[in-house]
Amino acid sequence: MAEDTEATPESATIARLRRELARGTTELAVLSVLSVRRRYGYELLKVLRQTSEGVLEVKEGTLYPLLHRLEDSGHILATWEAEGRARPRKYYVITPDGRAYLAMLRTEWSGLVDGMRQLLDTLGEVQE
Repeated sequence: MAEDTEATPESATIARLRRELARGTTELAVLSVLSVRRRYGYELLKVLRQTSEGVLEVKEGTLYPLLHRLEDSGHILATWEAEGRARPRKYYVITPDGRAYLAMLRTEWSGLVDGMRQLLDTLGEVQE
């Protein structure tokens, strides 16, 4: 029997939901990764993908503009560094202002998650 490879309405909905959630959380995720230690762009992409078990599939076309916005706003600092004979890489590090901004984002995210958990727990599973 041939495997059905067409997307179902449910899988399309889940994919759309994941994209929307990722769009709203990428800044929080990037700053969280940088709060641990400095990283270069491609390394950030790998850490986001691996740590989120593939849920955060951030594309380069999304990451680099975000990094530029975070740098312009003073939340991160970028420096070019060469290690040995390797080609220079642009490393990103979170600033003190970035840490304060991250704390605010984490508080907001926690409030949203707690509110949604309360809503879902209160209403229970939808019965048809």
